[in-house]
Amino acid sequence: MDKIQKYTFVIDEETQSTRLDLVLSLQLGEVSRSFIQKLIDQGQVSVDGKVCRLKKYKVSLGEAIEITLPPPKELKAEAENIPIEIVYEDDDLLVVNKPRGMVVHPAAGNENGTLVNALMYHCQGRLSSINGVIRPGIVHRIDKDTSGLLMIAKNDEAHKSLAAQLEKHTIKRSYQAIVYNNFTEDEGTVDAPIGRDPSNRLRQAVTYSNSKEAYTTYRVLERFGRFTLIEAVLKTGRTHQIRVHMAYIKHPLLGDTVYGPKKPLYGAQGQMLHAKTLGFVHPSTGEYMEFDSELPEEFQTILEKLRRDR
Repeated sequence: MDKIQKYTFVIDEETQSTRLDLVLSLQLGEVSRSFIQKLIDQGQVSVDGKVCRLKKYKVSLGEAIEITLPPPKELKAEAENIPIEIVYEDDDLLVVNKPRGMVVHPAAGNENGTLVNALMYHCQGRLSSINGVIRPGIVHRIDKDTSGLLMIAKNDEAHKSLAAQLEKHTIKRSYQAIVYNNFTEDEGTVDAPIGRDPSNRLRQAVTYSNSKEAYTTYRVLERFGRFTLIEAVLKTGRTHQIRVHMAYIKHPLLGDTVYGPKKPLYGAQGQMLHAKTLGFVHPSTGEYMEFDSELPEEFQTILEKLRRDR
């Protein structure tokens, strides 16, 4: 039986004077802000041990915030007629270009409007079942505010093949990101294990406690002084890996309010991270296939602003 989950974190200098519901939304990632507001109304949030039902309450430095999440209810993904950009499709798999702001699969507070809901409608139920009824076809995922390419399995054999390639680190996953600060070098590697942040269980961090190895290589594509456009290639695929690794080496992503500055510049709505290139061996034909995608409009608009300001 699923248990009630409680999370506690302490307000730091970057989050002080921010609305309570917004702080919780940033910390809880894919739990929607409307769901968090409902929990506040229900008295499931406390500040320094006292229940707080004020969504607009401005938090202060050093306050301990605790939120209680109810056991996840049994979700059933429903097919929804939501337009999705399909880059490639055959009887075994699809490659889709996920827009920023779309959640990959249903979760608390995001029961519909997800990529899975759209895929169920498009594929008429012909998706792999290995990851259960909430994640049919999902072999790997990217964050809600990360855009770009994902491979989707239509049957269990294709899913097993693609998952095995992920496990062996043979799938090519290349991202582009806008990060803070200039680099002294043109390329490099971050070799640092990632696990739950010991001081904030709602985030990931570079840690040597209960962590897994994580490798990210990067190279500079364009310099803007205070910001840099980079290509980042994943060898491993840990949760928030690029975001955590870049923050660890003092180059947090523009727009990433969880691992970087709380007030994003240039109007960035979410981290400037796009899964641009995806390459893998086809499960049935054995042929290597590689796909590329255009940077989304918002990403390109911010790049143009940076070039003008350079």
